[in-house]
Amino acid sequence: MSLTEPAEVFDAGRFAQFALELHDAAGVDETLEAVVQFALHAADCTHAGVALIARGGRAEVGAVTDPVVETLYRFQIDAGEGPLLTALSGRTVTVHDVATDDRWPCWQPAAVNAGIGSALHVPMKVNGQTTGVLSLYHAEPNAFTVDDEAIAHILARHASVAVATARHEVDLAQAVDARKLVGQAMGILMERFDLDGDQAFAVLRRYSQDTNTKLRDVAQQLIETRKLPR
Repeated sequence: MSLTEPAEVFDAGRFAQFALELHDAAGVDETLEAVVQFALHAADCTHAGVALIARGGRAEVGAVTDPVVETLYRFQIDAGEGPLLTALSGRTVTVHDVATDDRWPCWQPAAVNAGIGSALHVPMKVNGQTTGVLSLYHAEPNAFTVDDEAIAHILARHASVAVATARHEVDLAQAVDARKLVGQAMGILMERFDLDGDQAFAVLRRYSQDTNTKLRDVAQQLIETRKLPR
């Protein structure tokens, strides 16, 4: 299925194909882009977006189908208020009519001015932990039906697993890269100062602790400059 096909009825087979497309995505960014583009055509919405919980707990923009979604995301992140942040706490949030819903007094006028009539935010969860939110927006009020919400929940579940997998693969790649750098740095120390492997690693670890620098970065600096951090 092409993600550019016009909106139509999406059955289990199409969602299965969507899951395969997510599995084949090259990385986190590509995975998120596939999610929002599929959401745009699978549900009756004008815009779609995904926000993620980054390391440290702060929300960050993942992918959007229109700049207006990123604007609304960033407004809520900066203001500390809005349906997105409420959904990040783990609850599905439906805004049936933005113009009359006053739960978020700062966000409401911003959304109205952006041409948003209704919104739906569905948490993305992995092992019971919220990792992000899938957002659907429509220019008209009361636009989202029970079917649209069901589709959004299915998309959010698929997206949660796909993003977690993509992030895990990135972490593994970074870990492998770090091990290679540390190994190279240890080799330099062993050759220059006639150290064994344990002694060389101990030197790197001590410099990492004393300078409050990641071990990977200490190794990188040693490889590039042939000097340890001061």
